Amino acid sequence: MPRARLIYNPTSGNEGMRRYVADILDVLEQAGYESSAFQTTPKPFSAKQEAARATAAGFDLIVGAGGDGTINEVINGIAPAPHRPKLAIIPAGTTNDYARALRIPRDDPVAAAKLVLKGQTLAMDIGRAGKHYFMNIAAGGLLTELTYQVPSEFKSIFGYFAYVVKGAEMLPAVSAVPMHLEYDDGVYDGPASMFLLGMTNSVGGFEQIVPDSALGDGTFSLIVVKTANLAEILVLMGKVLNGGKHVDDPNIIYTKTAKLSATRTDGEPMKINLDGDYGGVTPMQFENLKQHIEMFANVDEIPKKNLGPDVIPASYMAEIEEVAHHDVDGDGKIG
Repeated sequence: MPRARLIYNPTSGNEGMRRYVADILDVLEQAGYESSAFQTTPKPFSAKQEAARATAAGFDLIVGAGGDGTINEVINGIAPAPHRPKLAIIPAGTTNDYARALRIPRDDPVAAAKLVLKGQTLAMDIGRAGKHYFMNIAAGGLLTELTYQVPSEFKSIFGYFAYVVKGAEMLPAVSAVPMHLEYDDGVYDGPASMFLLGMTNSVGGFEQIVPDSALGDGTFSLIVVKTANLAEILVLMGKVLNGGKHVDDPNIIYTKTAKLSATRTDGEPMKINLDGDYGGVTPMQFENLKQHIEMFANVDEIPKKNLGPDVIPASYMAEIEEVAHHDVDGDGKIG
């Protein structure tokens, strides 16, 4: 009988995750798994260590329940192993970017668990930054350091609004730093307030920052913000909200890359943000590990434009075959 291990953070979701544990385990039993649970502790990297232990013990499925920080730890416990279990995510944090991208219910932990019963999975890319792994974003520059300034209790009470308030307060103090960035199609040497590697179309609660992100295609979406001018940054934010038009702005570099080398050219270290938390300093190498972990997702609800060309699920193949059936003259067109 396949085995599943639920790793949950009891402090996530205003400390409400505990009351769902029994129901989640029941769902996993319905899916045919012998199931058990582990409650994370205040000990550093508790979730990571348990995920690594369960992976080494041969569990078939790990279910991570918590915010993006908890899920990042679970990823870091699974990703280094040569043989990796499937992963299911139950979001219970502040922004839950990854769950948003995979169309996993974000306000009902039991409904999120029931995606395992649906049986749809995607082979998802995982990023590696030095010795650490990330699932959604890696970023550097003074603009990204705003996230470190929001107290955890403030985030728990006010959610993503906490980031907005703190960002508005600190934005005038942001400046550009000299960066050297090497990526697949080029090199950037110059001042920048931020670089960001995105792996899904959901970043900080917005789905237009990396509008053409494709899950499982083996590349990062790289954004470099060259300006630190407050007025220009506000214009860029407006373009983000206006359909992702920031990608064509001259203050932006926007491209795809499977790797990135990043450093500050003035010799100072630059803090790196991995999935919203501190992840070390530059110089740092980033690499995309294509389709590294198989994850449960609400695939039918994910826009087709956000699926990589080689991860089209069976549910969409029926539509493709239907189109082909109506290609009566064989020219590749309907009708």
